Amino acid sequence: MHRLTDNKIILVTRPTRVAELKRRFSTRTQAKFYVSHLGQDFSDYEREDELYAHAVREAQQTLDSLGRVQVIDRSFLPNFVFGPQDIVVVMGQDGLVANTVKYLDGQPVVGVNPDPARWDGQLLPFKLPDLGKVMPEILQRRRPTKAVTMAKATLNTGETMHAVNDIFVGPRTHGSARYTISVGGRTENQSSSGVIVSTGVGSTGWFKSLLAGAAGIVQSAGSQTAREAQEDLFGKAPPLPGKQRTRTTFSARSEFPWDADYLCFTVREPFPTRTTQASIVFGRVTEKQPLILVSQMPENGVIFSDGIEQDFLEFRSGARATVGIAEKRGCLVV
Repeated sequence: MHRLTDNKIILVTRPTRVAELKRRFSTRTQAKFYVSHLGQDFSDYEREDELYAHAVREAQQTLDSLGRVQVIDRSFLPNFVFGPQDIVVVMGQDGLVANTVKYLDGQPVVGVNPDPARWDGQLLPFKLPDLGKVMPEILQRRRPTKAVTMAKATLNTGETMHAVNDIFVGPRTHGSARYTISVGGRTENQSSSGVIVSTGVGSTGWFKSLLAGAAGIVQSAGSQTAREAQEDLFGKAPPLPGKQRTRTTFSARSEFPWDADYLCFTVREPFPTRTTQASIVFGRVTEKQPLILVSQMPENGVIFSDGIEQDFLEFRSGARATVGIAEKRGCLVV
């Protein structure tokens, strides 16, 4: 068989809801009984599982005709060693693309939507039939790509963590985080439910929901319109160093470019007390202006990224985290 490349093609997959339920209940029959007993339609689970299994088979068959294919489950991503010349195909959802890119160093990533009727696919520009055309173009370097700015958290122990969507710094469980926060020459002690630092890719997700909630609270508290609420909330944020304080310094728009030269942070539920403050709650992080957090939590402090709580760094008393723009970028095929 003549193949277009000797480089590996890595196909990243994820378990469906049916697969996860089978792990829990041992058999498909028991899983179906459990879901149906709770009044849910198990047939939807089965349709999703069948469509996804079909998509993986079809993708693997297409890719096998082009090069050497290795299929890996997302659970192996943290420990998998990607080669510098590998091409990575991700069989979505969006979160799986982000989870994959953070472990790469510039290798091109092809996001495939296995079920367009079910998933929006912001990071999944391709459907299954597109693979036969897209992959040869990638191998021949004729396919455009889009750079993605990543975030990075570095501890004073030397440990690091990268993120494509966002970095969370806070408590492992539902409770309060205690820490010192510093940015742009300002420092204060805080108590909150955690700090989120978002990239441009992540600005359409968790970060957007946090800003929407904050603006809604301000609006309900007395502003006339949602727009006024957003301006009241974000227009009062401290300006960037060297910038004049204006109502547009921090835009009410939550989304910003994937390749932006900055990140944005927000503090969740800051709680002012006699010993803690709540004035540094929203802002930008740049190459020259990182966000610095020093833990005051004897236990349960963690840092994780892109929603993967199982892959975390300990953030206990004395730990100092510097969050900024990563030295590497993601590469998404478009």
